Amino acid sequence: MASIQLTGLISGLDWESFIEDMLALQRVPITSLQTKQSENTQKISALDTLGTLFNQLGTASRALQSDGVFNARTASSGNSAWNASASAGTASGAWAINVLEVATATKHSGAAGISQGLAATSAEAEALTLASLPTSTAVTAGTFTVNGARVTIGLGDSLGDVFGKIATATDGAVTAAYDAAADRITLTASDGEAIVLGAANDTSNFLAVARLYSNGTDAVASTATLGRTVTNAPLVNAGLATGIAAVTDGDGTGTFTLNGVEIAYDANTDSLSTLIRRINASSAGVTASYDSTTDSVALTANTTGSLGITLGADDGGLLAALGLTTAAGATTTLGSNAVFTVNGGAPITSTGNTLTATDHGITGLTLTVTEAGSGTVTVGADTETMRSTIENFITAYNAVQTYIDDVTATTVSGSTVTSSTLSRNREVQSWASQLRSTVFGSVTGLDDAISRITDLGIDFKGTSPQLVITDSTRLDAALADDPDGVAAFFATGSTGLAARVDTLLANYIGATGAGGSLKSQTDALAKANAKIDDQITVLERRIESQRARMETSFIAMESSISKYNQMQTLLDNALGIKKDDD
Repeated sequence: MASIQLTGLISGLDWESFIEDMLALQRVPITSLQTKQSENTQKISALDTLGTLFNQLGTASRALQSDGVFNARTASSGNSAWNASASAGTASGAWAINVLEVATATKHSGAAGISQGLAATSAEAEALTLASLPTSTAVTAGTFTVNGARVTIGLGDSLGDVFGKIATATDGAVTAAYDAAADRITLTASDGEAIVLGAANDTSNFLAVARLYSNGTDAVASTATLGRTVTNAPLVNAGLATGIAAVTDGDGTGTFTLNGVEIAYDANTDSLSTLIRRINASSAGVTASYDSTTDSVALTANTTGSLGITLGADDGGLLAALGLTTAAGATTTLGSNAVFTVNGGAPITSTGNTLTATDHGITGLTLTVTEAGSGTVTVGADTETMRSTIENFITAYNAVQTYIDDVTATTVSGSTVTSSTLSRNREVQSWASQLRSTVFGSVTGLDDAISRITDLGIDFKGTSPQLVITDSTRLDAALADDPDGVAAFFATGSTGLAARVDTLLANYIGATGAGGSLKSQTDALAKANAKIDDQITVLERRIESQRARMETSFIAMESSISKYNQMQTLLDNALGIKKDDD
């Protein structure tokens, strides 16, 4: 616990306050040093900010020297179904393109209806619950309408239950049955009247899933087969109509080849979905898919053009079970090549719909077509990118000039002179003037009309160091008509404007952006602050030593006075002297 010290109890002198007053005088040099240190810190901060602005100017300057800026190109296709792009340096011009035919991919379509239907027999099908029916779309619970009568079903109902509910709801006027051989449901009206199915307020999709639609007669049958392959079950349990030889004659494993690539499977564990993913991930160059509407598998080439799809050895019989063999009814539609003309020339053929210089002969131009038609492809200078890059340079340059003006300014109001953080820093002030002179100077050795920044419609704003675009039309014309001349002005060797700015910045902040004259200044200020820290430490130590000596002296004085008083009291008592009461 800290002690509480009360001074002057004996002497009546507040000597602690006296000590503080005396030491305060000795702290005056420390306060001055701290003020100087704070000024140095502010200067370091200002220089750091200037360094950031110099780096931003350097980034903008280097962008002006990038190969892709003034060589940048825009391209338009002249056809909303096409997309054109041009790389840097592509020759400007316009070409009439006529696409006679787009490229398509080869497709090997498997036979439809590869599943065995809802079940092998009508009885088995009618025993299935609605929730377990292997249809392309799951049945939903709710109500549907037959001849105006409402039929309510739940997912736990069997197909036979639904047939019974239809008969009950229509008082036997309509009966339903499932034909396993045809894989269809048939509704029959016993009274010979036309069967009317569905209502606007039905809540179950049973009629749609069963593909039952009114046809104006007394007999309505499913318009397509109902059963579908179970894609997420092992192939052996997928409900395929044709047995898999690998299962019936072996252990369920087998292989087949696609475009010479071997695909292995295990019918006991692999589902159709798994097999499709395996094919698509292989190097066979095809995409496999399953169409639940037609209950069929298809193979589509990953690249367009008249390229074949070759199905090889099928030692497990899976391709036949999936309807992908010719014997099973599969067909192949050979892909076609794109055919087009350029400026009315002879037809050119390409295997793809992305037409490059290899196809049309125009270096740097890429044209992607999605349908036949004609259009004029135009390539020109990307003036928007060029102008944006120049504007970024102007913004960065102006930010540097504005900041230097702010931190070096000295204002006078009457007899009051106000100095900014770096107002006495002549070197920083010289950086601003050097940049201004460089930007305003001419670029020599150019065989072009553009040799000064004013030739681009850019000038200083009045007498200020701020750059502005004074003639936007002139700038746009230079960018559109003479991009090479603009590029030479900014980026020629070491003499271009941007290159000369880079040279100055290298002096100010070094090649890496963290050195140069600016770092020398901040290092000197940091070193001065470290020295001030040392001086303050010495002074503080001296003051504390002085405090200790003075406190010791005053405490000794208090002790002496106390002893004197005690002796005086003893003498007074011995002599019988009594002090008068106050």
